[in-house]
Amino acid sequence: MIIRARPGHEKNKSMIAAEKIRLHDAEAFEGMRIAGQLTAAALDMMVEHMRPGITTQYLDDVALEFALDHGAIPAPLNYRGFAKSICTSLNHVVCHGIPGDRILKEGDILNIDITLIKDGWHGDSSRMYAVGEISRKAERLIEITYESLMHGIEAAKPGNTTGHIGAAIQAYAEGERCSVVRDFCGHGLGRVFHDRPNILHYGAEGEGPVLKPGMLFTIEPMINLGGHGVKILADGWTAVTRDRSLSAQFEHTLGITQDGCEVFTTSPAGLDCPPCNIS
Repeated sequence: MIIRARPGHEKNKSMIAAEKIRLHDAEAFEGMRIAGQLTAAALDMMVEHMRPGITTQYLDDVALEFALDHGAIPAPLNYRGFAKSICTSLNHVVCHGIPGDRILKEGDILNIDITLIKDGWHGDSSRMYAVGEISRKAERLIEITYESLMHGIEAAKPGNTTGHIGAAIQAYAEGERCSVVRDFCGHGLGRVFHDRPNILHYGAEGEGPVLKPGMLFTIEPMINLGGHGVKILADGWTAVTRDRSLSAQFEHTLGITQDGCEVFTTSPAGLDCPPCNIS
């Protein structure tokens, strides 16, 4: 689950923010590995359920059962009034789609965002799924969004700033004639769901706090085929593209190490990158 970005916050208050960012030890990294791998396994499990004719509520039920069977708690459940265990964002929904009676149909693309709390630690990740055969433009968007995430992860290393991450994502996505959503951002996490730092998915190198070993956060770019504008629906959660263009998102949780970063939410089965997760 994503948080709303506050434009200018990272740039104008970077020194203050850096002082308040938690730095975690080896024990925390181990806890995050366990939580992250469990979340990745939950997303892997979704592949076998992805087919036309099912509802997004069915996927929420499956996710809740998986979490409880593995001694975990879905972090979104009852979080600030969100009544479901996962987010299911379909086609032009950017993020925070609420599971319900919507039936998946051939050609849909769906983002599933899962955060599981295991032994107090949060593993947060999302992936794109294809429902049957999808259009080439949808497939291309999924590929570009995944590569945008990978460019952001490559920039996540000590000495760089959060701005290096956003700049890498923006340069790649816009170079592929897509747009980067500005309204939401990645976030710090660990024993809390949302923490500092905010990770904007656009910006300039050198902006924001300097990355240091021990920082934990998500990178979760939302990429649109059309413009970057979004609006929130009347439910107060669901964000959609203003121009009704397709949107996609991938997300990983990672920790900054001495010489780079460790991604905690990689798929145990290798299903976290296109086209592996496209049936």
